[in-house]
Amino acid sequence: MGNCLVAQSGGPTAVINATVAGVVKANQLHPYYDKVYGGLNGIEGVLQERFVDLTNMSDEENRILRQTPASALGSCRYKLKRDNTADFEKLFEIFDRYDIETLFYTGGNDSMDTVAALSQYAKDHGIEGHRFVGCPKTVDNDLMLTDHCPGFASAAKFIASTALQTWLDVNVYTRQEVFILETMGRDAGWLAASACLSGIVDLLILPEVPFEEEAFLEQVRKCIAEKNKCYIVISEGCKYADGSYLTAKNAKNDGFGHAILGGAGETLKNILLDAGVTQRAKVQDLSTAQRAFALCQSLTDVTESFQLGMSAHMRSTDGKFTGKMVAIKRKEGEAYDTDYIAVDADQVANYVKSFPSEWILPDYQGITEEAFAYLRPLISGTPVILYENGLPAYVKPYYQR
Repeated sequence: MGNCLVAQSGGPTAVINATVAGVVKANQLHPYYDKVYGGLNGIEGVLQERFVDLTNMSDEENRILRQTPASALGSCRYKLKRDNTADFEKLFEIFDRYDIETLFYTGGNDSMDTVAALSQYAKDHGIEGHRFVGCPKTVDNDLMLTDHCPGFASAAKFIASTALQTWLDVNVYTRQEVFILETMGRDAGWLAASACLSGIVDLLILPEVPFEEEAFLEQVRKCIAEKNKCYIVISEGCKYADGSYLTAKNAKNDGFGHAILGGAGETLKNILLDAGVTQRAKVQDLSTAQRAFALCQSLTDVTESFQLGMSAHMRSTDGKFTGKMVAIKRKEGEAYDTDYIAVDADQVANYVKSFPSEWILPDYQGITEEAFAYLRPLISGTPVILYENGLPAYVKPYYQR
């Protein structure tokens, strides 16, 4: 038997490590591979041969790894370009040197592009004996061909919980006030929409709907007239009709050509103040907290992330299983249940799954009942969190050992 390698890429989530734990546990139960290596800092670290041996991970560490937020193996924003043959040649030399049959790559759109590129390179050059398997993760929930992405549900639960708690705080005063909650979501509004699960959102601004300033201001005026308050949720990626972002902080990119956003809430606050709609507005930018707050893990989310890793391991025992991503398929019926299926990674890479337009109410009024029915099962349940000295127990990141 050969070995396998699991690595992580892109933005972390609160449950990304559960997929790694699933791969390791599956191999302990069904030892198809001699060793399970962890690649530090994604494909960038693999190119540097920075590996750790996860094969004999203890049950306790495996359990705590599942509740550890962020990428325990480290992440990267390294673009594997198809015309850079030197990278591909070096990677396959490394795979052969360490007898690595399978790479499990956990990440989002660009990570699935890496899976597709490595698989295609092997096919084009007649290289056999290596398989490349994608394991989806992204809080943005914008990957195609999967019902949802591990990581999204826990972020959604945190956002909805934060919305409810900050709304309670805002309402203790009789004064007029506008509160703006900013979420992540460069191209898709899944995270911002999830705030509506709190039941308190007055107005919702999503990237899928072009922002019309005067129409929005009129809705704010109506809301303040009715209740003297207005609770607004805005996605960082909201745009005007011409495609420009509300925020001016999009001059730089993250190495993949994606705009680095942030500040949409502050921009909206200034719009409201300049228009004289309100004299007081407060902004809460959830920033990194929405993807790193593992105390708000959804039990559904962490369980599915772990099981997806186990499913990926099982499928990889098929010598022809390569260039695939293991996806989640929701079963039909009233009770929530899922299957794990295989889809082509190149059909996921570089595509964006937007929040469905038919689930968006007009005039920034929120989301439909169909959207609630989709979202509610995902945030169900809370796992038992293990503590140490009063704080959540986490594994020490492998890249710091």
